[in-house]
Amino acid sequence: MAKAAQTFRCVECGWTTSKWVGRCGECQAWGTVDEATTARPGGTSPGPVAQSARPIGAVGLEPARSRPTGVEEFDRALGGGLVQGAVILLAGEPGVGKSTLLLDVTARWAKDAGRALYVTGEESAAQVRLRAERTGGIADDLFLAAETDLSAVLTHIDEVKPSLIVLDSVQTIASPTLDNAVGGVNQVREVAATLIHVAKERGIATILVGHVTKDGSIAGPRVLEHLVDVVLHFEGDRHSRLRMVRTVKNRYGPADEVGCFDLSDSGIESLADPTGLFLSRHAAPVPGTCVTVTVEGRRPLLGEVQALVAPSALNTPRRANSGLDSARVSMVLAVLERRGRVQLAMKDIYTSTVGGARLVEPAADLAVLIAVASAAAGQATPMGMIALGEVGLAGEIRRVTGTQRRLAEAERMGFSTALVPPDSGPVPSGIRVLEVENVGSALAVVADPASAFPVG
Repeated sequence: MAKAAQTFRCVECGWTTSKWVGRCGECQAWGTVDEATTARPGGTSPGPVAQSARPIGAVGLEPARSRPTGVEEFDRALGGGLVQGAVILLAGEPGVGKSTLLLDVTARWAKDAGRALYVTGEESAAQVRLRAERTGGIADDLFLAAETDLSAVLTHIDEVKPSLIVLDSVQTIASPTLDNAVGGVNQVREVAATLIHVAKERGIATILVGHVTKDGSIAGPRVLEHLVDVVLHFEGDRHSRLRMVRTVKNRYGPADEVGCFDLSDSGIESLADPTGLFLSRHAAPVPGTCVTVTVEGRRPLLGEVQALVAPSALNTPRRANSGLDSARVSMVLAVLERRGRVQLAMKDIYTSTVGGARLVEPAADLAVLIAVASAAAGQATPMGMIALGEVGLAGEIRRVTGTQRRLAEAERMGFSTALVPPDSGPVPSGIRVLEVENVGSALAVVADPASAFPVG
């Protein structure tokens, strides 16, 4: 008989210690160290296997093939659709539209692919039915249950025998074998582990809805994200109809995809071409605006940067931005003032994006610089122009990845001219490009756009 050794393990990160401590020595989390009894390494004997090892070429691919759900943008984020036995964790802020999206997914799945079970622990069955009536989510093979007990959920799975399960949410379900509070670390881990085991054993695609903390991370034990196959973040501004499903982890496809949706009172719809939402319409050129192309996952999206520069009545001028990375905006302003000789010291500067877009990658630096310089000089940039490039502290304009793909998207949307860094590679034939090496050459375009892009 192997001698048992008393150890204590952190349920968040797996760190172990020989004595109990209140704070994990690895992840610094409080109250996550629990007692665990494990056998010493020399005491493990061979045991039965689930299936004999086979040559890799003899392993079938069919169980790993995805099946479309019917929601195009959700399938895009998943890498093609749902895989048999896959477990997906979808996290997002309250009220962002997670339940509306998953109700639409389960309804389409029930109409085309097989039985679906929607388990809600946050609402009553009648409330979910009302939402389904409003969004057109009624299907004969869509089964609905309002439960907060894990054993009852397992009973529903045995009775319905679904091919898709949605649990909304994992923090509201409790295991009767544990005395911990609902939503606690141990409860969430136990519920998730049980459902993952059932999903893998029976080949049921399972979607778990997760809460997020105030800093935007997924609530509960960190090990939960390691156990599931796919982690999705559902993002969106309450004041905008645009919603994005961003892939963080995906064992069956790319881990950098983004799906775009339009959320309204009548439901949620996929947006195959959301670029127009991030651009404003101007009848004539307006100072303080510049368009750039950002890449969300593998999809290029046009975004507009707007800037306003005004004399400040305060001892400390105000700097405010919306939709941009504050640290990068501050850096661009410092470079513009130091390298470009643009006086911004006693000016209030406001920068923003259009349509609730988030432009945080370095490729938007040049657009921010041109928008601020244009606003400060009161000189409008040419209509139909975009700007791509990362601004360095020495004032140089650096190359960015995917320039050809970005320019192709700009050309498709009707833009005719572009400012790009030097040596950016081949460009589409339908768009004129001007290579700018540094801040000075970029500001020359703002000062005299006619000479930079002559007509004809």
